[in-house]
Amino acid sequence: MFELFNAGGFIMYPLLLCSLLVWFVTFEKIRFLNNLKKDIDLMFIKGQALLKENKIHEAKGLSHSIHPLLSTPYLTLFESEELTREQWSMRLGRRLIETQQGLKRSLWIIGTIGSSAPFIGLFGTVVGIIKSFQSIAASGKSGFAVVASGLSEALIATAAGIIVAVMAVILYNYFQNRLTSVNTEIKNRMQDLMDLI
Repeated sequence: MFELFNAGGFIMYPLLLCSLLVWFVTFEKIRFLNNLKKDIDLMFIKGQALLKENKIHEAKGLSHSIHPLLSTPYLTLFESEELTREQWSMRLGRRLIETQQGLKRSLWIIGTIGSSAPFIGLFGTVVGIIKSFQSIAASGKSGFAVVASGLSEALIATAAGIIVAVMAVILYNYFQNRLTSVNTEIKNRMQDLMDLI
């Protein structure tokens, strides 16, 4: 594997960095979303129980134990006395949009790598072909033996770029789908709590 990596030329290092970034963001995002799921459940189950018992102060205090992306819209639920129903709904809508944007943080890295990795691989392809022509020029001969090293580098770089891109695109689409589901769940849970208030 190490020999294959070296055979791909210098372009393999940026591709390796891209791959590591994709996996770092992936594991961080999975950890974050799993913890957020626990907070969503806590906010809804405990918050619902407290609101049914009319324990508004304790329900507000619940915001200190959940993630800031959830606590901000959650606290907006308790501003109903100061605002009209329409103003209240609009303010909650704005807080939920902020939460939605916060959930997408760092996802752009995977998306960018997914779209740019094939071009990084293609650059490696071009460099490999240039080396092949330089080998022909230096030896004054043509044939497979002369160009084999350059073509091998070109093909390995191309394959590596495609692998990194495919991996990144699959993970990007997975997170987009999961974040849509999380956003819907947060919105629905907030509206259920709003009905109780």
